[in-house]
Amino acid sequence: MQPQYGYTTKASQEGNLHLLRTTDITSGIINWNNVPFCTENPSDIKKYILSDGDIVISRAGSIGISHLLKNPKRSVFASYLIRFRPLIDKYFFYYFLKSPFYWKQISEKKLGIAVQNINASKLRQIELQLPPLPEQNRIVAKIEELFSELDFAMASLQTAQQQLKVYRQAVLKDAFEGKLTAAWREQQQQQQTSEVSETSEVFDADALLKKIKEERERHYQEQLAEWERACQEAEKVGGKKPVKPKRNREIESLNEEEVSKLPISYSGQIYVKLSEFSEIIGGVTKGRKLENRKVKSFPYLRVANVQDGYLDLKEIKYIDIPVEEFVKYKLEFGDVLYTEGGDKDKLGRGTIWKDEIADCIHQNHIFRARPFENIISSLYLAYYSQTRTAKNYFFEKAKQTVNLASINLTILSNLPVPICSILEQNKIVQEIESRFSVTEKLEETIEQSLLHAEALRQSILKRAFAGKLVPQDPNDEPAEKLLEWIKKGGK
Repeated sequence: MQPQYGYTTKASQEGNLHLLRTTDITSGIINWNNVPFCTENPSDIKKYILSDGDIVISRAGSIGISHLLKNPKRSVFASYLIRFRPLIDKYFFYYFLKSPFYWKQISEKKLGIAVQNINASKLRQIELQLPPLPEQNRIVAKIEELFSELDFAMASLQTAQQQLKVYRQAVLKDAFEGKLTAAWREQQQQQQTSEVSETSEVFDADALLKKIKEERERHYQEQLAEWERACQEAEKVGGKKPVKPKRNREIESLNEEEVSKLPISYSGQIYVKLSEFSEIIGGVTKGRKLENRKVKSFPYLRVANVQDGYLDLKEIKYIDIPVEEFVKYKLEFGDVLYTEGGDKDKLGRGTIWKDEIADCIHQNHIFRARPFENIISSLYLAYYSQTRTAKNYFFEKAKQTVNLASINLTILSNLPVPICSILEQNKIVQEIESRFSVTEKLEETIEQSLLHAEALRQSILKRAFAGKLVPQDPNDEPAEKLLEWIKKGGK
């Protein structure tokens, strides 16, 4: 069972001989449509051609990852792979390469610091307790029996995970179509008196629109006052005056095409574009030249930190920006963050910021919407941004290339959002969260069960290669004879 290094050549998108690489085996399934071809075929193809039952092991990058070939397409293996043609039960060897015994030895034998690797000589030193061939067969049969049961259980758990995602979308759909608060609205109507009260706004779209206009004007006056103060400061120090804020335009009604793609609004709900009730900006651009400017380092959010409905803050990076820009880009409690794009699932993620990190800013691939708090709840907006309606809007409007999509500030600004009274928004958020709290507990239980199943898989392999999974049979031919046969090259 001699290890063999692969063939060295460049990959090509065209050809007649596939070139299997480390990246093609890391997922555990080879997608031959993504496996490139050899730029130049080897002069001795037979030396490198892959056959059914061959096992390849990565010697760099994903060190130790292996794959058992089953009816491969016409292909050779690249130089960062090492091939074995087992003289023992190929499945026994394959499962050993998944076991804790194998990975412990790989960890001890890998070389290098910056770029770690392992060579054929080191792989040859890996020890394997070799039982008689009939026992190998019994071990493989038992592993596959137990793994089959595990796979069935894990598939059921993964199906449940998907069903919970479907349920969450159904909850959001009902929430923003008014179904979760229908009884509440009816109760509010019954409590109303002929006297105009705060609750009367719940069912009055005209009052909502008026309130939005008033809040927009108030926000503009605040910006104007801040601009005047900044101008005075600039005059004192002889600095450059800031640009005067623009007066708000009239609120634009949605056109027929936009309305046709939205759920029908109910009494007391209107659709308004995001920019009409929030301040939206992009973030800091990396790689700018900042010579001769006073800078300071701040933590900043990247696309990787902004997930769909939550933040992943395990890794936070820092960036230098001019000191005077900090106020502009500083995130505030209640800001709603949107991702510019990338893969389809990264498009327009809406996630709320809750001051998890002090003095944090955001990069330019993340947009920040700061809602007018008297018009819309940040939580309400963040939940709406996770609906299928919002996701479909972003994907339809996005600029798309192969496997990638992106939105810009204009697309985000024009996102139609259903607005109702703050009272009803708070009720909607309450209804959503009461249901989501149940699903979150179920999701956590499922995730723990999946982790337990994977640990059980490793436990099975550990028992198998410690000789504890199946009974030994004294009638089996001794392993010594098998070793002798292997030493003779299987002859």
